Amino acid sequence: MHLMQLPREVLLGEDLVGEVINVAKRLGLGSKALVLYGPKTKEIAGKDVERSLAQEYDVEGVTVKGATMEEVNRVLNKTRDAGVDWLIAVGGGSIIDVAKLASFKAGVPFISFPTTASHDGIASANASIKDLGAKTSVKAVPPIAVIADVKVIKTAPYRYLAAGVGDMISNLTAVRDWQLAHRIKGEYYSEYAASLSLMSAKMVIKNADIIRLGNEESVRKVVKGLISCGVAMSIAGSSRPASGAEHLFSHALDMIAPKPALHGEQVGVGTIIMSYLHGLKWERVRETLKRVGAPTNAYELGIDPDVIIEALTIAHTIRPERYTILGKDGLTREAAEKAAKITGVI
Repeated sequence: MHLMQLPREVLLGEDLVGEVINVAKRLGLGSKALVLYGPKTKEIAGKDVERSLAQEYDVEGVTVKGATMEEVNRVLNKTRDAGVDWLIAVGGGSIIDVAKLASFKAGVPFISFPTTASHDGIASANASIKDLGAKTSVKAVPPIAVIADVKVIKTAPYRYLAAGVGDMISNLTAVRDWQLAHRIKGEYYSEYAASLSLMSAKMVIKNADIIRLGNEESVRKVVKGLISCGVAMSIAGSSRPASGAEHLFSHALDMIAPKPALHGEQVGVGTIIMSYLHGLKWERVRETLKRVGAPTNAYELGIDPDVIIEALTIAHTIRPERYTILGKDGLTREAAEKAAKITGVI
């Protein structure tokens, strides 16, 4: 049996704060809701969502400080103790990931209300929690609905939108790794999920000049692509269509870099290197990232070249069960340095 869990509603438009009530009613969600937000996203849209829901629902707000198990458990306890029927996450990746895992553990649905378009977690079933050894993803459930307010997302610094492009373009190498695992390890492979994932990557390559404008249309293009990535992962039943060696490289950087960059920024740079290793047109990946103003090298990431090389050599150890172009033995220091130099990453 292959189970596919997908969001039941996806709303994309402007001034959608007031629509949360209508979505909750259509989905028949219970009377007690918990709104999750960060200190910043509370001011951006969290308070407004809470105020709007309070007209017809019993609502409480919780400020989440980061994507840690401590915060997940705090939200989980609050959900159980207060008899909460459903959650809504107003924020970026960390807030959505905490809501995703807490709602999954509590057995209640959650709505995703993203305030940035920096990665594909806004609609996927996977949650990235920092203190699980390495910052890798945990399987949970996708949101029951995604409400993407273009005006709200547009208020975030442009850097986040460019990072979203980095996370999407990584599908090129993630799918190649998946195909490799299918051929070599006999791993399950879904052509449909892979095609949907690749479509998002090709879309950002094609629309790079529109995205770089940072306007409403730019946000719409990136958000649609990120939601498609989430759906592709739900169809596959894993993060395979959108997470390969380039993600392992990013997780390695999260572990060893004194100050890691944004997830999508690191993944984008990782995609340049992994495209080279796969024999893909890595120059096209780099050119797209340059056109949208995303980092393409260690200097722009703000990470020391030695740390980049170290991350490349340890990336294969992050999720040893996930077969990628790095193989089970990984890259030697010489091979890592050569790949990073040829692609201009260092």
